Amino acid sequence: MGGEANLVLLGEIGAAQGLKGEVRVRSYTEEPADIAAYGPLRNEAGTKTIEISRVRVTPKAVIARIKGVTTREAAEALNRTKLYVARDALPEAADDEWYVGDLVGLKAVSAEGGPLGTVAAIHNFGAGDIMEVERTEGGPSLLVAFTDDTVPEIDIAAGRLVLVPPEEIEASDDGDA
Repeated sequence: MGGEANLVLLGEIGAAQGLKGEVRVRSYTEEPADIAAYGPLRNEAGTKTIEISRVRVTPKAVIARIKGVTTREAAEALNRTKLYVARDALPEAADDEWYVGDLVGLKAVSAEGGPLGTVAAIHNFGAGDIMEVERTEGGPSLLVAFTDDTVPEIDIAAGRLVLVPPEEIEASDDGDA
């Protein structure tokens, strides 16, 4: 990412909207319109600065006007551009909130402290956050709901979290299911 590993993904530009250069944006911010509040954003390579000059939220999409983009063709050229901001431009997370970028890479340990794996990603397909953990012993990744029950403790400074997989997963790991 342009030599900066400390960038946070805030959204992604989608299809062009209309004829005057507007684009649809998939915003990953808590309030979708807030994607425009962080100032200039960068593409994944860090080679292009993207400034959102205006944003409006409709029932179907976030529509944005990008500074310097005035035609449909120019808007179409931005399709699938991921939008990043420097981590230090974000506000501090509340005590019970975390940025996905802070969770990825943490060691997942059992309640007893045994190694389970490493957090590879946090996914959200619309029904809540799913944590993907690459298992220490190999094999398929473990996918668990990211809830207070399954992840009762997170210690960013120590680089670890406690993972309590649901019984169904533990049973299938033993070959009982």
